[in-house]
Amino acid sequence: MYTFDYQRPASTATAAAAWQGDARYLAGGQSLVQSMRMRLSSSERLVDLGAVAELKGIRVDGANVVIGAMTTHAAVARSAEVRKAIPALAELAGDIADPMVRNMGTLGGSIANADPAACYPAAVLGLGATVQTNRRTIAGDAFFTGLFETALEPGELITAVSFPAAAKAAYVKHKQPASRFALVGVFVSQGAGGVRVAVTGAKGSVFRVKAIEDALSASFTPDAARAVKVSADGVNSDLHASAAYRAAMISVMAARAVEAANAR
Repeated sequence: MYTFDYQRPASTATAAAAWQGDARYLAGGQSLVQSMRMRLSSSERLVDLGAVAELKGIRVDGANVVIGAMTTHAAVARSAEVRKAIPALAELAGDIADPMVRNMGTLGGSIANADPAACYPAAVLGLGATVQTNRRTIAGDAFFTGLFETALEPGELITAVSFPAAAKAAYVKHKQPASRFALVGVFVSQGAGGVRVAVTGAKGSVFRVKAIEDALSASFTPDAARAVKVSADGVNSDLHASAAYRAAMISVMAARAVEAANAR
């Protein structure tokens, strides 16, 4: 690792004040610390959010489940509130990586990192969530802007994410067997805002598929999703899967998600 200044504030306000110059917020550290160890990332200062109690916790606010940014994947997975209101979100969290990552990794860290194959971004778009920061509220559809890029401004800190409950929802992913990241993951929901279909792992950033949303709005069935042919243009191709394979799997995973959602 490179040398750096380490800060561990106890409040959101202190954390924001500690962010100066070439600084980074440290959440669970599952991506950032590994990048630093391999000298792929360096910062003059790390602001560790682990002691900021106000960034942790889960509460139900009307028809929304509000999850603090520093809440771990494991806490989301076992939360009775999440399991009752949005079981698909609890299941998604419980299937991220391995127990060590689930007990250290956080919701805020995951979406701020914006890994193109991460699971939480699919839930943010798939449920129409809103991201709350220490400065503003950002619609989920506007949050992810590109490969490892978000709408966050320098020094802006995610405080919580508000997920609206859906009448039906499910997330299904085709996993890379070693990392358990999604080669293709699809989150499908049917709620007050209509049908939403969000895909992770297939492009440089999470995205919605309007053609499948339209098909499911007409008929919320696996066959309707499976019948949509998704173009391979712009879809990732690597040693794990070709662009054509990933494009074909989007409809397949969407169909499986609809089947799971209908079975609840």
